[in-house]
Amino acid sequence: MLPLTLELLALPKVVPEVRAMVDGDDLRLCVSELLTNVIRHVGEATPVTVRITAAHGGRLRVGVTDPDPRVWPVLREVADGAESGRGLGIVEAVAVRWGVEQSLYGKTVWCELQGAGAGGVAPGGASAGTC
Repeated sequence: MLPLTLELLALPKVVPEVRAMVDGDDLRLCVSELLTNVIRHVGEATPVTVRITAAHGGRLRVGVTDPDPRVWPVLREVADGAESGRGLGIVEAVAVRWGVEQSLYGKTVWCELQGAGAGGVAPGGASAGTC
């Protein structure tokens, strides 16, 4: 049941809660990575909006909006054995495309997923709300 919009604080405990609201491994993975990037690079307890909507061509669009337009996501080459830094690489690997939309008051990091692995909102998942 799309669209799904959640306004929440980016805390480690909400990542599995949001994952449980959606179906599909790729969708769960992207939601987790985008939320985790906010926690790690913008800060824990940052207010965010998670949106999952239908996009052109039967795709799903996942967007995570945070209030800091200056902290820009960077796709990195990660050394073997590194314990972090793979988030956007994972998103790039499973998404059809991804990007960043910047505004005066924040930014949205988004990706689009295609096909059966994209999933949707899990039965019983919220259609809008606050975690």
